[in-house]
Amino acid sequence: MNSGHRVVDHIVGYLAASGIGHFFGVDGANIEDLYDAAYFRDDITAVLAKHEFSAAAMADGYSRSGAGLGVVAATSGGGCLNTVPGLGESLASRVPVLALIGQAPTALDGRGAFQDTSGVNGALDGVALFSAVSVYCRRVCTPGDILTALPEAIAAAGTGGPAVLLLPKDIQQADLGAVTGSNGHVNGTRSVTQLSDPQLLAQALRRADGPITILAGEQVARDDARIELEALRATLRARVATVPDAKDVAGTPGLGSSSALGVSGVMGHPGVATAAAQSALCLLVGTRMTVTARAGLDDVLKTVPTYSIGSAEPYVPCTHIHTEDLRGSLSLLNRALSGQGRPTATRVPDLLPHNELCPPPHDGPGVRYRDAMTVLDGALPAGTDIVVDAGNIGASAIHYLPARRDGRFIVALGMGGMGYSFGAGIGMAFHRSRTRPRRTVVIAGDGSFLMHGMEIHTALQYRLPITFLLFDNHAHAMCVTREQLFYQDRYSYNRFGPSRLGAGLTAMFPGLSGFDVDHIDQLPAALDLALDTAGPSVISVDCSPDEIPPFAAFLSKTAPSTTEENRSHVATRA
Repeated sequence: MNSGHRVVDHIVGYLAASGIGHFFGVDGANIEDLYDAAYFRDDITAVLAKHEFSAAAMADGYSRSGAGLGVVAATSGGGCLNTVPGLGESLASRVPVLALIGQAPTALDGRGAFQDTSGVNGALDGVALFSAVSVYCRRVCTPGDILTALPEAIAAAGTGGPAVLLLPKDIQQADLGAVTGSNGHVNGTRSVTQLSDPQLLAQALRRADGPITILAGEQVARDDARIELEALRATLRARVATVPDAKDVAGTPGLGSSSALGVSGVMGHPGVATAAAQSALCLLVGTRMTVTARAGLDDVLKTVPTYSIGSAEPYVPCTHIHTEDLRGSLSLLNRALSGQGRPTATRVPDLLPHNELCPPPHDGPGVRYRDAMTVLDGALPAGTDIVVDAGNIGASAIHYLPARRDGRFIVALGMGGMGYSFGAGIGMAFHRSRTRPRRTVVIAGDGSFLMHGMEIHTALQYRLPITFLLFDNHAHAMCVTREQLFYQDRYSYNRFGPSRLGAGLTAMFPGLSGFDVDHIDQLPAALDLALDTAGPSVISVDCSPDEIPPFAAFLSKTAPSTTEENRSHVATRA
């Protein structure tokens, strides 16, 4: 019976008092007490996923949507091991997530317990494992430890990345006695804020004699610094581009769209590199410029003076100003550049090079990627959140589909885990349900669906307003393209048999609205119906595995050798 004073009661109460409205997971023997504690509260909801990877993606998407901290809970053994790729994505993309991992009782440590991860007597070492995919990992060994471990973990996650607490079952159940709740609202804030002095950067910007190009990244979204970034862009009269996983932070209506260059990198717009090369100074804001984001820019950034401001030093040579609070630091920088400190030599060039990659024409069966994105662009209203998965269709959405005004555009490029979008879209929808309900659109291929698409049932179970757009090319199509370009099309391991995902899902899940689209002319009507559905809906769009997507590594006139391609570009799984 729930005493109200167990360790799990303290955890759930602390999270609820901190403004966290949901946690995500899959129940099991060594985490069930956490679910029991949540049952007795009205201010926090335990969401049941179908798979722990998706639960971790839900927590990640919940955080990226603006909730602050996402929470995932998993039981021992295979359950917790399934969270590792999701936590790896959060680590690589610096997303605040708290993972609560159940373990077998401490009395069974090293004694052959089922799913023992104590690290004792040859057992799998959970601390070693989860330390590799987190910014903080601690095994809670006594009930009282939770009083320090929980706030420490939340503070560590707030710096950008997952924090992990390993919770043996007997510790979870232990009576903690009368304890106080949260000492204050922690969700969405950092316990330690480092605010940089931007004077060095301000001086460089004042000296810039010519155009300035800004490359904006994911920390702008994490620190809610879009308005401050746009004020800086306007002051500098700068051109602005975004990295692929930060499409919505700048360049949308109201956020510098008239000066937008598009997206940088391997799925981006060639004009970004052209504009950067013509600049007097390049400014990186809240991005490390991974290989995916900087493809085509390496040589440019070596020759153009480059400065950076953000919480992590970029991978390219530059002068870096560190800040854990980008919003505050950009506000200081804007003040330093106003009035008498306003730059006088910056200028806007006459033409903004905003062009697209040009894949070869394809006349095979199915809907063309570019045509589908054009229809989507006309159908999706402002405020729509978009979550994009890996693969050919992901590259196409990143390249062709603009972010919606006041909506998020999320793609997992830290680890690029296929199937991420299903969980992330659900996590985002749960957060929106607490603030301003809006539609979430998930864009994924059939390969991603076949990995984690059963989370569509979770969306149906909770009646979430999500439309899942499944582009069915009957293959891991990016891998098919790689076989064709880099292995002389001698074979294919990556083609699937035919499927009818829309009809199949509506037959499997009563109450789900589903549509199959075989021709581009059918897509507008299907979108109208799907977007007008109160709960979740599915559209399956038939397309071709042989269409080459807008992905720079695939578009050279003569395909380089496999070794050269993998050295200069991200090796993409599918």
